[in-house]
Amino acid sequence: MATAVIDLELKRRPRGIRVPGGYPRALLLLRWAGRPVGQLTLPVVEERIDEHALERALVEWAGWSFWEVWLADSLGEPRTRGGSRPLVPTVAVCTRERPDDLARCLSAIEALPHPGLDVVVVDNRPSTARTREVVERFPSFRYARQDEGGLNAARNRALREARGEVVAFTDDDAVVDTGWLSALLRNFDDPRVLCVTGLTMPIQLDTEAQELFEAYSPFGRGFHRRVFDLSRSSPLAVGPVGAGANMALRRSALALVGEFDEALDGGTPTRSGGDHEMFSRILAAGYRIVYDPAALAWHRHRRSMDELRETLRGYGTGVYAMWTRALVEGREFGVFKQALAWLRYGQVPQLARSIARRPGRMPLGLLVAEWRGCLAGPMAYAAARRQSGGRRP
Repeated sequence: MATAVIDLELKRRPRGIRVPGGYPRALLLLRWAGRPVGQLTLPVVEERIDEHALERALVEWAGWSFWEVWLADSLGEPRTRGGSRPLVPTVAVCTRERPDDLARCLSAIEALPHPGLDVVVVDNRPSTARTREVVERFPSFRYARQDEGGLNAARNRALREARGEVVAFTDDDAVVDTGWLSALLRNFDDPRVLCVTGLTMPIQLDTEAQELFEAYSPFGRGFHRRVFDLSRSSPLAVGPVGAGANMALRRSALALVGEFDEALDGGTPTRSGGDHEMFSRILAAGYRIVYDPAALAWHRHRRSMDELRETLRGYGTGVYAMWTRALVEGREFGVFKQALAWLRYGQVPQLARSIARRPGRMPLGLLVAEWRGCLAGPMAYAAARRQSGGRRP
Protein backbone atom coordinates (compact mmCIF):
# COMPACT_ATOMS: atom_id res chain seq x y z
CA MET A 1 0.00 0.00 0.00
CA ALA A 2 1.51 3.29 -1.14
CA THR A 3 1.48 6.50 0.87
CA ALA A 4 1.24 10.00 -0.58
CA VAL A 5 3.79 12.48 0.78
CA ILE A 6 2.37 15.99 1.30
CA ASP A 7 4.14 19.16 2.43
CA LEU A 8 1.56 21.11 4.48
CA GLU A 9 2.00 24.69 5.70
CA LEU A 10 -0.26 24.99 8.76
CA LYS A 11 -0.21 28.76 8.86
CA ARG A 12 -1.96 28.94 5.49
CA ARG A 13 -3.42 25.47 5.17
CA PRO A 14 -6.24 24.93 2.67
CA ARG A 15 -9.68 23.96 3.87
CA GLY A 16 -9.49 20.68 2.00
CA ILE A 17 -6.56 18.58 0.83
CA ARG A 18 -6.87 16.67 -2.43
CA VAL A 19 -4.70 13.57 -2.82
CA PRO A 20 -4.91 12.35 -6.41
CA GLY A 21 -3.44 9.05 -7.53
CA GLY A 22 -5.50 6.55 -5.60
CA TYR A 23 -3.40 6.61 -2.43
CA PRO A 24 -5.14 5.06 0.62
CA ARG A 25 -3.25 7.27 3.09
CA ALA A 26 -0.96 10.29 3.24
CA LEU A 27 2.12 11.27 5.21
CA LEU A 28 1.91 14.97 6.00
CA LEU A 29 5.02 16.98 6.80
CA LEU A 30 3.68 19.77 9.00
CA ARG A 31 5.26 23.23 8.91
CA TRP A 32 4.62 26.50 10.65
CA ALA A 33 5.97 29.59 8.87
CA GLY A 34 8.14 27.26 6.80
CA ARG A 35 9.67 25.44 9.79
CA PRO A 36 9.07 21.65 10.01
CA VAL A 37 7.27 20.92 13.28
CA GLY A 38 5.95 17.36 12.93
CA GLN A 39 4.30 14.75 10.79
CA LEU A 40 1.01 12.89 10.64
CA THR A 41 -0.28 9.90 8.70
CA LEU A 42 -3.97 10.12 7.82
CA PRO A 43 -6.36 8.05 5.70
CA VAL A 44 -7.37 9.26 2.24
CA VAL A 45 -11.01 8.74 1.23
CA GLU A 46 -12.11 9.44 -2.35
CA GLU A 47 -8.86 11.29 -3.03
CA ARG A 48 -9.34 13.69 -0.13
CA ILE A 49 -8.26 14.04 3.48
CA ASP A 50 -11.30 14.78 5.59
CA GLU A 51 -11.05 18.33 6.95
CA HIS A 52 -12.55 17.43 10.35
CA ALA A 53 -10.29 14.38 10.71
CA LEU A 54 -7.30 16.61 10.01
CA GLU A 55 -8.40 19.17 12.61
CA ARG A 56 -8.90 16.47 15.26
CA ALA A 57 -5.51 14.95 14.47
CA LEU A 58 -3.80 18.33 14.71
CA VAL A 59 -5.36 19.03 18.11
CA GLU A 60 -4.18 15.66 19.42
CA TRP A 61 -0.74 16.01 17.83
CA ALA A 62 0.25 19.56 18.80
CA GLY A 63 3.16 19.34 21.22
CA TRP A 64 6.07 21.43 22.40
CA SER A 65 7.92 21.30 19.07
CA PHE A 66 4.96 23.07 17.49
CA TRP A 67 4.32 25.59 20.27
CA GLU A 68 8.01 26.46 20.42
CA VAL A 69 8.03 27.39 16.72
CA TRP A 70 4.65 29.13 17.00
CA LEU A 71 5.88 31.28 19.90
CA ALA A 72 9.12 32.16 18.12
CA ASP A 73 7.17 33.16 15.02
CA SER A 74 4.69 35.21 17.05
CA LEU A 75 7.48 37.05 18.88
CA GLY A 76 9.45 37.66 15.71
CA GLU A 77 12.50 35.51 16.54
CA PRO A 78 15.59 36.87 14.77
CA ARG A 79 16.81 34.67 11.94
CA THR A 80 20.44 34.71 13.09
CA ARG A 81 22.00 34.22 16.48
CA GLY A 82 24.52 36.63 17.88
CA GLY A 83 25.05 38.77 14.78
CA SER A 84 28.43 37.23 13.99
CA ARG A 85 30.08 37.52 10.58
CA PRO A 86 28.19 35.43 7.99
CA LEU A 87 30.02 32.27 7.02
CA VAL A 88 30.95 31.60 3.41
CA PRO A 89 29.49 28.21 2.38
CA THR A 90 30.25 25.60 -0.25
CA VAL A 91 27.67 22.99 -1.24
CA ALA A 92 29.15 19.61 -2.19
CA VAL A 93 27.47 16.70 -3.96
CA CYS A 94 29.35 13.40 -4.20
CA THR A 95 27.91 11.23 -6.94
CA ARG A 96 28.46 8.19 -9.11
CA GLU A 97 26.49 7.36 -12.27
CA ARG A 98 23.07 8.73 -11.27
CA PRO A 99 22.54 11.45 -13.87
CA ASP A 100 18.76 11.74 -13.47
CA ASP A 101 18.91 12.00 -9.69
CA LEU A 102 21.83 14.41 -9.94
CA ALA A 103 20.00 16.74 -12.32
CA ARG A 104 17.09 16.99 -9.90
CA CYS A 105 19.46 17.54 -6.97
CA LEU A 106 21.39 20.32 -8.72
CA SER A 107 18.21 22.06 -9.86
CA ALA A 108 17.14 22.35 -6.21
CA ILE A 109 20.58 23.69 -5.22
CA GLU A 110 20.45 26.21 -8.07
CA ALA A 111 17.15 27.51 -6.65
CA LEU A 112 18.64 28.26 -3.21
CA PRO A 113 18.43 31.97 -2.29
CA HIS A 114 22.22 32.37 -2.16
CA PRO A 115 23.51 34.21 -5.25
CA GLY A 116 27.00 33.20 -6.34
CA LEU A 117 26.97 30.09 -4.16
CA ASP A 118 30.05 27.88 -4.54
CA VAL A 119 28.91 24.40 -5.62
CA VAL A 120 31.25 21.49 -6.33
CA VAL A 121 30.19 18.12 -7.73
CA VAL A 122 32.64 15.29 -7.09
CA ASP A 123 32.34 12.49 -9.64
CA ASN A 124 33.48 9.35 -7.82
CA ARG A 125 35.17 6.75 -10.05
CA PRO A 126 33.08 7.53 -13.15
CA SER A 127 32.61 4.90 -15.86
CA THR A 128 30.87 7.29 -18.27
CA ALA A 129 30.79 11.02 -19.01
CA ARG A 130 27.14 11.37 -17.97
CA THR A 131 27.84 13.11 -14.66
CA ARG A 132 30.09 15.71 -16.28
CA GLU A 133 27.42 16.34 -18.92
CA VAL A 134 24.82 17.01 -16.22
CA VAL A 135 27.10 19.42 -14.37
CA GLU A 136 27.82 21.29 -17.60
CA ARG A 137 24.12 22.23 -17.68
CA PHE A 138 24.79 24.35 -14.57
CA PRO A 139 27.55 26.74 -15.71
CA SER A 140 28.31 28.20 -12.28
CA PHE A 141 28.86 24.77 -10.68
CA ARG A 142 32.30 23.14 -10.57
CA TYR A 143 33.11 19.57 -11.55
CA ALA A 144 35.83 17.48 -9.88
CA ARG A 145 36.74 13.94 -10.86
CA GLN A 146 37.83 11.55 -8.08
CA ASP A 147 39.21 8.29 -9.50
CA GLU A 148 40.42 6.67 -6.27
CA GLY A 149 38.49 5.37 -3.30
CA GLY A 150 34.78 5.48 -2.47
CA LEU A 151 32.33 7.95 -0.97
CA ASN A 152 34.62 9.10 1.84
CA ALA A 153 37.43 9.75 -0.63
CA ALA A 154 34.96 11.90 -2.57
CA ARG A 155 33.98 13.75 0.62
CA ASN A 156 37.63 14.45 1.37
CA ARG A 157 38.09 15.74 -2.17
CA ALA A 158 35.10 18.03 -1.70
CA LEU A 159 36.59 19.45 1.51
CA ARG A 160 39.86 20.14 -0.28
CA GLU A 161 38.11 21.69 -3.29
CA ALA A 162 35.79 23.88 -1.22
CA ARG A 163 36.20 27.64 -1.22
CA GLY A 164 33.83 28.20 1.68
CA GLU A 165 34.44 28.01 5.41
CA VAL A 166 31.57 25.55 5.81
CA VAL A 167 30.90 22.66 3.43
CA ALA A 168 27.28 21.49 3.24
CA PHE A 169 26.89 17.96 1.87
CA THR A 170 23.81 16.51 0.23
CA ASP A 171 23.36 13.25 -1.66
CA ASP A 172 22.72 13.05 -5.39
CA ASP A 173 19.37 11.34 -4.68
CA ALA A 174 18.21 14.15 -2.38
CA VAL A 175 16.43 17.45 -2.99
CA VAL A 176 17.13 20.30 -0.58
CA ASP A 177 14.50 22.74 0.68
CA THR A 178 14.92 26.45 -0.05
CA GLY A 179 15.70 27.14 3.63
CA TRP A 180 18.10 24.20 4.01
CA LEU A 181 21.44 25.99 3.74
CA SER A 182 20.45 29.01 5.86
CA ALA A 183 19.24 26.68 8.62
CA LEU A 184 22.50 24.74 8.61
CA LEU A 185 24.69 27.86 8.66
CA ARG A 186 23.01 29.65 11.56
CA ASN A 187 24.08 26.87 13.94
CA PHE A 188 27.77 27.60 13.37
CA ASP A 189 27.57 30.82 15.41
CA ASP A 190 28.84 28.66 18.28
CA PRO A 191 32.58 28.15 17.60
CA ARG A 192 32.42 24.76 19.35
CA VAL A 193 30.04 23.43 16.67
CA LEU A 194 32.02 21.55 14.07
CA CYS A 195 29.13 19.80 12.31
CA VAL A 196 25.40 20.35 11.74
CA THR A 197 22.87 17.84 10.44
CA GLY A 198 19.28 18.29 9.33
CA LEU A 199 15.91 16.62 8.86
CA THR A 200 15.59 14.30 5.85
CA MET A 201 12.14 13.24 4.69
CA PRO A 202 11.10 10.79 1.94
CA ILE A 203 10.31 12.22 -1.47
CA GLN A 204 7.91 9.36 -2.14
CA LEU A 205 6.54 6.24 -0.49
CA ASP A 206 5.18 4.48 -3.55
CA THR A 207 6.53 0.96 -2.99
CA GLU A 208 6.69 -1.56 -0.17
CA ALA A 209 10.46 -1.17 0.00
CA GLN A 210 10.22 2.58 0.47
CA GLU A 211 7.55 2.16 3.16
CA LEU A 212 9.69 -0.38 5.02
CA PHE A 213 12.81 1.75 4.84
CA GLU A 214 11.00 4.75 6.30
CA ALA A 215 9.51 2.59 9.07
CA TYR A 216 12.70 0.74 9.96
CA SER A 217 15.63 3.00 9.11
CA PRO A 218 14.47 6.58 8.44
CA PHE A 219 16.91 9.45 7.92
CA GLY A 220 14.79 11.84 9.98
CA ARG A 221 15.73 12.37 13.63
CA GLY A 222 12.63 14.17 14.84
CA PHE A 223 11.51 17.78 15.05
CA HIS A 224 13.44 19.08 18.06
CA ARG A 225 16.76 20.87 17.69
CA ARG A 226 19.41 18.96 19.64
CA VAL A 227 23.00 19.65 20.63
CA PHE A 228 25.37 16.70 21.00
CA ASP A 229 28.62 16.78 22.96
CA LEU A 230 30.55 14.59 25.39
CA SER A 231 28.50 15.75 28.36
CA ARG A 232 25.32 14.18 26.98
CA SER A 233 26.26 11.77 24.18
CA SER A 234 28.48 8.75 23.68
CA PRO A 235 30.81 9.03 20.68
CA LEU A 236 30.05 5.36 19.98
CA ALA A 237 26.26 5.87 19.73
CA VAL A 238 25.87 8.53 17.06
CA GLY A 239 22.80 7.20 15.27
CA PRO A 240 20.59 10.00 16.69
CA VAL A 241 22.97 12.66 15.33
CA GLY A 242 21.80 12.42 11.73
CA ALA A 243 23.03 11.19 8.37
CA GLY A 244 25.57 12.17 5.75
CA ALA A 245 22.82 12.83 3.22
CA ASN A 246 22.18 16.10 5.06
CA MET A 247 25.16 17.50 6.94
CA ALA A 248 27.56 20.43 7.03
CA LEU A 249 31.13 20.59 8.33
CA ARG A 250 33.56 23.37 9.03
CA ARG A 251 36.34 23.01 6.47
CA SER A 252 38.74 23.38 9.40
CA ALA A 253 37.63 19.87 10.50
CA LEU A 254 40.40 18.52 8.29
CA ALA A 255 42.99 20.08 10.60
CA LEU A 256 41.07 19.67 13.86
CA VAL A 257 39.96 16.02 13.74
CA GLY A 258 41.30 14.68 10.45
CA GLU A 259 39.68 13.76 7.16
CA PHE A 260 37.02 11.13 6.54
CA ASP A 261 38.31 7.57 6.88
CA GLU A 262 38.54 6.31 3.29
CA ALA A 263 38.29 2.69 4.43
CA LEU A 264 34.63 3.33 5.30
CA ASP A 265 31.40 3.93 3.36
CA GLY A 266 30.12 3.34 -0.16
CA GLY A 267 32.53 2.08 -2.78
CA THR A 268 34.57 0.11 -0.21
CA PRO A 269 34.03 -3.33 1.39
CA THR A 270 32.54 -1.61 4.47
CA ARG A 271 29.66 -0.15 2.37
CA SER A 272 28.62 2.57 4.88
CA GLY A 273 29.51 4.12 8.24
CA GLY A 274 31.80 6.92 7.05
CA ASP A 275 29.53 9.75 8.17
CA HIS A 276 28.89 8.22 11.60
CA GLU A 277 32.58 7.57 12.19
CA MET A 278 33.27 11.26 11.52
CA PHE A 279 30.49 12.24 13.95
CA SER A 280 32.07 9.95 16.55
CA ARG A 281 35.50 11.51 16.10
CA ILE A 282 34.11 15.04 16.34
CA LEU A 283 32.40 14.30 19.67
CA ALA A 284 35.42 12.42 21.03
CA ALA A 285 37.60 15.45 20.28
CA GLY A 286 35.38 17.64 22.46
CA TYR A 287 33.45 19.50 19.74
CA ARG A 288 29.71 19.80 19.28
CA ILE A 289 27.26 18.61 16.64
CA VAL A 290 23.83 20.20 16.19
CA TYR A 291 20.78 18.51 14.71
CA ASP A 292 18.41 21.17 13.37
CA PRO A 293 15.14 19.98 11.75
CA ALA A 294 14.76 23.35 10.03
CA ALA A 295 17.52 22.18 7.64
CA LEU A 296 15.17 20.10 5.50
CA ALA A 297 16.01 17.82 2.59
CA TRP A 298 14.00 15.17 0.76
CA HIS A 299 15.46 11.76 -0.09
CA ARG A 300 14.50 9.20 -2.75
CA HIS A 301 14.46 5.84 -1.01
CA ARG A 302 15.27 2.70 -2.99
CA ARG A 303 12.19 1.36 -4.75
CA SER A 304 12.78 -2.42 -4.89
CA MET A 305 13.06 -5.01 -2.16
CA ASP A 306 16.38 -6.20 -3.56
CA GLU A 307 17.78 -2.66 -3.27
CA LEU A 308 16.43 -2.34 0.28
CA ARG A 309 17.94 -5.69 1.26
CA GLU A 310 21.35 -4.59 0.03
CA THR A 311 20.99 -1.20 1.74
CA LEU A 312 20.23 -2.75 5.14
CA ARG A 313 23.02 -5.27 4.70
CA GLY A 314 25.35 -2.37 3.96
CA TYR A 315 24.20 -0.47 7.04
CA GLY A 316 24.93 -3.48 9.25
CA THR A 317 28.36 -3.86 7.70
CA GLY A 318 29.15 -0.18 8.16
CA VAL A 319 28.14 -0.02 11.82
CA TYR A 320 30.29 -3.00 12.79
CA ALA A 321 33.15 -1.78 10.61
CA MET A 322 33.03 1.58 12.39
CA TRP A 323 33.03 -0.16 15.79
CA THR A 324 35.92 -2.37 14.67
CA ARG A 325 37.90 0.74 13.82
CA ALA A 326 37.12 2.24 17.23
CA LEU A 327 38.18 -0.97 18.99
CA VAL A 328 41.36 -1.67 17.04
CA GLU A 329 42.66 1.85 16.56
CA GLY A 330 41.18 3.66 19.55
CA ARG A 331 40.98 0.85 22.13
CA GLU A 332 37.34 1.78 22.66
CA PHE A 333 36.07 -1.28 24.53
CA GLY A 334 32.69 0.41 24.90
CA VAL A 335 31.83 -0.94 21.44
CA PHE A 336 30.87 -4.25 23.08
CA LYS A 337 28.30 -2.46 25.24
CA GLN A 338 26.90 -0.67 22.19
CA ALA A 339 26.69 -3.88 20.18
CA LEU A 340 24.87 -5.66 23.02
CA ALA A 341 22.45 -2.74 23.41
CA TRP A 342 21.66 -2.82 19.69
CA LEU A 343 20.99 -6.56 19.92
CA ARG A 344 18.89 -6.32 23.08
CA TYR A 345 16.77 -3.29 22.26
CA GLY A 346 16.73 -3.36 18.47
CA GLN A 347 17.64 -6.45 16.51
CA VAL A 348 16.38 -9.21 18.84
CA PRO A 349 12.93 -7.61 19.43
CA GLN A 350 12.61 -7.01 15.69
CA LEU A 351 13.49 -10.64 15.02
CA ALA A 352 10.98 -11.86 17.61
CA ARG A 353 8.20 -9.76 16.07
CA SER A 354 9.05 -11.06 12.62
CA ILE A 355 9.09 -14.72 13.67
CA ALA A 356 5.81 -14.27 15.61
CA ARG A 357 4.32 -12.53 12.53
CA ARG A 358 3.12 -9.58 14.58
CA PRO A 359 1.66 -6.44 12.96
CA GLY A 360 4.26 -3.91 11.88
CA ARG A 361 6.99 -6.56 11.65
CA MET A 362 9.93 -6.34 9.28
CA PRO A 363 10.24 -9.17 6.75
CA LEU A 364 12.60 -11.83 8.07
CA GLY A 365 14.73 -11.69 4.92
CA LEU A 366 15.56 -8.01 5.54
CA LEU A 367 16.55 -8.65 9.15
CA VAL A 368 18.75 -11.57 8.09
CA ALA A 369 20.43 -9.31 5.52
CA GLU A 370 21.25 -6.76 8.22
CA TRP A 371 22.61 -9.45 10.56
CA ARG A 372 24.78 -10.82 7.75
CA GLY A 373 26.15 -7.33 7.25
CA CYS A 374 26.96 -7.01 10.95
CA LEU A 375 28.88 -10.28 10.93
CA ALA A 376 30.83 -9.16 7.87
CA GLY A 377 31.73 -5.75 9.31
CA PRO A 378 35.04 -6.54 11.08
CA MET A 379 36.55 -8.42 8.12
CA ALA A 380 35.21 -5.79 5.73
CA TYR A 381 37.07 -3.07 7.61
CA ALA A 382 40.28 -5.10 7.53
CA ALA A 383 39.90 -5.63 3.77
CA ALA A 384 39.15 -1.95 3.16
CA ARG A 385 42.15 -0.89 5.23
CA ARG A 386 44.39 -3.12 3.12
CA GLN A 387 42.93 -1.65 -0.07
CA SER A 388 43.63 1.88 1.15
CA GLY A 389 47.25 0.95 1.83
CA GLY A 390 46.77 1.26 5.58
CA ARG A 391 46.43 5.05 5.35
CA ARG A 392 44.58 6.56 8.33
CA PRO A 393 42.88 9.95 8.62
